[in-house]
Amino acid sequence: MEIRRRPPNPRIKVANLEYAIPHAEAEPRNLLEKIVWEKDREINLARERLPIEKLIAKIEKLPKSKNFLQKLRDSTHSPALIAEIKKASPSRGVIRENFNPSQIAIDYFEGGATCLSVLTDKTFFQGGFNVLAEVRRQVDLPLLCKDFIIHPYQIYLARVEGADAILLIASILSDQDLIYLNKIALSLDMSVLLEVHDAKELKRVLQIKGFPLIGVNNRNLKTFKTDITVTEKVVSECSALLKEQNVLLVSESGLFTRQDLTKVASFGARAVLVGESLMRKSDIRSALKELLED
Repeated sequence: MEIRRRPPNPRIKVANLEYAIPHAEAEPRNLLEKIVWEKDREINLARERLPIEKLIAKIEKLPKSKNFLQKLRDSTHSPALIAEIKKASPSRGVIRENFNPSQIAIDYFEGGATCLSVLTDKTFFQGGFNVLAEVRRQVDLPLLCKDFIIHPYQIYLARVEGADAILLIASILSDQDLIYLNKIALSLDMSVLLEVHDAKELKRVLQIKGFPLIGVNNRNLKTFKTDITVTEKVVSECSALLKEQNVLLVSESGLFTRQDLTKVASFGARAVLVGESLMRKSDIRSALKELLED
């Protein structure tokens, strides 16, 4: 799926008034494009409030980041489990009304999660970098900043607020973007989880190389429906290259039971990212332990 960046907005002046000129490309074509365009606007505002130079100065005083990738490799659970903290989504609405990030993080930690993922998008997922910072204060597990990252500023901000890893989404980034943003993350000792949605995207990023942690999202970005066999279909076309590059594969979305985890593990996933199914449980800790039971 090709995701455009927001096109320029032509304007004309009449006397002392300025008008936007309507044109066919002025509106986003799908939800993902709408999110990316909004992200552009948010970043511009954030950079005005807090310049990137001040973020970099803060990072220099931070303790060393935790090794997100190595934690997954060393997990005693099979597959390793990345538990996600997410209040809402554009396709499902509010997932957890009683949203207490600190308590959720503690429940995940005590329930045996390998790493945590924190949604930081505010507009569409009702998350925030303040949620990431709150979770960082509560637990010592490696944290993934899950957002629609399109600019280095977001990576520096994620590091300042406590993230040890970031998500990059292949479908919204060019090859050059992926290489550049990955370089920024590595310079900050952060892991990168590179997300793909089909075999074409996986082949593309494997050709770029340098991404030892790749996630297959089982969610169709056009319909937002999930199907965990997507992991199998995507991996089957690239199994030799995945092995050659020693990629740790993560299966994401649509995972609700221990059987689901076992199934994607049989497809080659050494880790899973689980969010919604846990967020809907009244007893998150017990639900997580059930997922981890062999």
